[in-house]
Amino acid sequence: MTHARARRDADCPARRAAERILAPARRELTRAGLLSALAGALWPVQAAAIAWAVAAWAEGADPLPPAALAAAVLLACGAARAGLDHLAGGLLFRAADRVLARETEALLRREARAPSAQGSSAAAALIVQKLPLLQPWITRHHVAMTRVRILPLLLLALVLPISWLAGLTLLVAGPLIPVFMALVGMAAEDASRRQLTEIGSMNALLMERLSALLDIRLLGAEARAAADFETRAEALRDRTMAVLRIAFLSSTVLELFAALGVALVAVFVGFSLIGEIGIGAWGTPLTLGEGLFVLLLAPEFFQPLRDMAAAWHDRAAGLAVAAELEALDAEPRMAPPGRGEAAAPLPGPLSVRLEGAAAALPGHAVALPDLALGPGDSLALTGPSGAGKSTALAALAGLAPLASGRIEVCGRALDAATADAWRARLAFVPQRPHFPDARLGDWLDPRATGADPWPALRLAEAAEIVARLPDGLDARLGETGGGVSGGEARRLMLARAVMAGGDLVLADEPTADLDAETAAKIIAALARLKARGVAVIVATHDPALAAAMDRRAAIAAPSPASAEVPA
Repeated sequence: MTHARARRDADCPARRAAERILAPARRELTRAGLLSALAGALWPVQAAAIAWAVAAWAEGADPLPPAALAAAVLLACGAARAGLDHLAGGLLFRAADRVLARETEALLRREARAPSAQGSSAAAALIVQKLPLLQPWITRHHVAMTRVRILPLLLLALVLPISWLAGLTLLVAGPLIPVFMALVGMAAEDASRRQLTEIGSMNALLMERLSALLDIRLLGAEARAAADFETRAEALRDRTMAVLRIAFLSSTVLELFAALGVALVAVFVGFSLIGEIGIGAWGTPLTLGEGLFVLLLAPEFFQPLRDMAAAWHDRAAGLAVAAELEALDAEPRMAPPGRGEAAAPLPGPLSVRLEGAAAALPGHAVALPDLALGPGDSLALTGPSGAGKSTALAALAGLAPLASGRIEVCGRALDAATADAWRARLAFVPQRPHFPDARLGDWLDPRATGADPWPALRLAEAAEIVARLPDGLDARLGETGGGVSGGEARRLMLARAVMAGGDLVLADEPTADLDAETAAKIIAALARLKARGVAVIVATHDPALAAAMDRRAAIAAPSPASAEVPA
């Protein structure tokens, strides 16, 4: 029985999602739920004070003492309720922040180290737009469920001794709400999942169009691209409106049942007090104080059910996000060798040798050319777009695992034991500039050696770029290098590679999209590096850059028959 139940729980997506998202914060959620329920349990005390004071006034007593006592009780209980809700809210939001931080960190670490075939746009959409939907689930649903288990029963226990008919009315109207919400919940979860899928698709389309913006403009396809984006945006609007329609429908039905329940209790209390109804109480006529007490409790009987209904949609959205997290977890991915940690440089003279190697990517492999490289050698990797030139650089850097063959560096196999130490001897110049929120001087010194950056800047012909910046080495360029052109950003990246002090520089399309004069400066800087004994490997389409290298190695576009990763 126990094994069967464990198996059933493992097969239930909702249970798996709760174990992943809610279980780590279970202690805070339980404490917050009890604090919130305790805050709600103070309302009957306030209702009793109000009913007693009004009944005393109706009986002709001096109004000041009852009013003063009732006001004191109301203020004390109100302050206590506010304090308890504040404590509960603090626990909930701290727990939610911790869960979101944990999931975000896990996603970033995994996708940075071993990205899936879905690409960075899917991960970005999940982190930026979808993970925040977990917060309402964490902060509202568990507390609402705790309150709905405690408060309606407590209020019903207080109403029944006064009037069995009012208690029966609440008992009949109350359960209709969770029954209806359970039926609506399935449709809400499905609608939320479709909405999240559309968000991911729209982000993927946007990233694709932005990356190809130059080609789109050259081909005159701006109208076509805008129409595609408009179609996707309209689909997202439809998905969002479907979620809102379900939310409004369920809210309408909920308010209908709650309003009917409160109205029936109000009608009973009103007609009882004027003597038109003689049943419903336990043998004695309903007094004004009792009637007001019951009437004040009736709306609060339905309030936890309202909260649960609102949180039910938060739960549906949270489950949809958790399902996407599970799907991304299950995506095939290839982790690079090594631990990705700082290590002492791999000893021995520089040498690189590839023999029958093929880099493993999710779902396919990229054949790499056989080659051998020593100190001061230079090589150009050429081939059509998509052939695998960037993948070859990643494999040489130990950032892409091998499906077959061997890469030998410094006389040793490039594997998990040597990858980190090998990367300590490399410098990498990526195709797209990226500048962190840091001083330019600190960014130029990736190994934090404290060396003077100006010799490296002069070698890369980038000294005048830094000298022209208002803050010089103290400048912060922003993520995409605000204030410098694309060619200037490339030269700054090359200066950073020089300061890294590696024996091998890997440069991915260092002259792409540059004018002839700027490209010539990049080529000259690479030649000066080579003259200093640094080996250089570039991936390029540029004939001038390829001609400046000692040798070329062509990478052919993979054929469909050879694209599969061998088992």
